[in-house]
Amino acid sequence: MTLPDGKITEEQVHRAQAVYSKRVLNIYDVAVLGISNRFIWQCPTPLLLDWFNQHVSDQHLDIGVGTGYFPDHCQFPTDHPSLTLVDLNVNTLEYAGQRLNRYQPITLVHNVFKPFTSLPVNAFNSISMNYLLHCLPGSIHSKAVVFDHVKPLLNKGGKLFGATILNIPHTLVAKALMGIYNRKGIFSNQKDYRDGLEQELRSRFTDVDIQVTGCVARFVASSQ
Repeated sequence: MTLPDGKITEEQVHRAQAVYSKRVLNIYDVAVLGISNRFIWQCPTPLLLDWFNQHVSDQHLDIGVGTGYFPDHCQFPTDHPSLTLVDLNVNTLEYAGQRLNRYQPITLVHNVFKPFTSLPVNAFNSISMNYLLHCLPGSIHSKAVVFDHVKPLLNKGGKLFGATILNIPHTLVAKALMGIYNRKGIFSNQKDYRDGLEQELRSRFTDVDIQVTGCVARFVASSQ
């Protein structure tokens, strides 16, 4: 549960990311990106990669890095992009950092519920959050504070984009797995719906687009 004033506890935040051990990361691409996305969440990973390719830039910040799959497989608009990786989990940062070593990424351990004080403002042309929001504790409205924290990091016209699993399971299997994940604290998306996501993005950005496939919302937002 969140605190009465809507604040998220440190325990909740650390519980949500603790599942990503080295063992889990070794099977993540197959289990989640290969199987769950296609057969359970009904949004195949190639769709997410295409979305990533459409919006990634030469000055990119990836938040909630997972295994680093998308920066590893995407088509950057330059051979030598500036890449920064942010996550609260040291395991994921090390895993993704090694995978993306060819780009010599900057890595930062950070809790996204807190403002970024170690990164310069107006430094990035794109910021991605893939499968981050549904793992954050709280409702879509309380966790949307992360948008306030990343917006100052974007250059004028820069894009915030990503994907998140909404509480709209289309099959009994998806409903059951989503319930298990929420009870374990791996997910916290029981109050995550498209309308709420769109409301929070539009209150902060001038241009917003959301595409829903299966249980997954792909979003992009920018301010001119």
